[in-house]
Amino acid sequence: MSYDWYWGIFLESASGHETYLDWLISGFWTTVKMGVLGWIIAFVLGSVLGVMRTMNNRTLAFIAAAYVEVVRNIPLIVQLFLWYYLAPKFLPESTRNWLFAQPPATTAFVTATIGLGFFTAARVCEQVRAGIQSVPRGLRNASLAMGFTLPQTYRYVLLPIAYRTILPPMTSEMLSIFKNSSIAATIGVIDLFARTRQLNDYTARAYESFVAVIACYLLINLVVMLAMNMLEKRVRIPGTTGR
Repeated sequence: MSYDWYWGIFLESASGHETYLDWLISGFWTTVKMGVLGWIIAFVLGSVLGVMRTMNNRTLAFIAAAYVEVVRNIPLIVQLFLWYYLAPKFLPESTRNWLFAQPPATTAFVTATIGLGFFTAARVCEQVRAGIQSVPRGLRNASLAMGFTLPQTYRYVLLPIAYRTILPPMTSEMLSIFKNSSIAATIGVIDLFARTRQLNDYTARAYESFVAVIACYLLINLVVMLAMNMLEKRVRIPGTTGR
């Protein structure tokens, strides 16, 4: 099959002073912002839930376990629709009015970012739980015996070791949140995937459009992997993890 590739299509005018390349760059940055903000939510919430799952308090452990089981068993696309259509109805009236006063794309971006964060938090929770449980129990007992409180034991002893242990699987989760962000296009977020469909519709250049968006996703993943590898080397403890 012969195909007449035409990469100059991205430099042609799309609307006004924008080119199709501007559309692609706009979608790229939307995906990056959604992934980064979603990951911050996922990391903070997932860490809290992971700590709760390893505590002796059965109530806290049950709440965290219930959250994980519910979120992991509902498809992400369903959760995004719930965050977009249902969740705003439970917000305070002033917050709800502010949210719906924004442009539709902004409203979709906010709700999709929160949805991605809460969905990924369930997976981060399990990684953190596994990391904490991999720490020898004697370290927890020794910390408490030295006079550390339980929060101090988690902060200064358990979590620093656990995070170093789970850096490789956490890298996979971070990559997944950028890839999962493409589903947000179903609720109106103008991200990379949505821009690809626009490019295809306006230019009828499907191959160029999809090759360009694949290159963008590969670039994001490459940057994340390099950054996480550098972090892993920087925080590595000689004689323990990663040796």
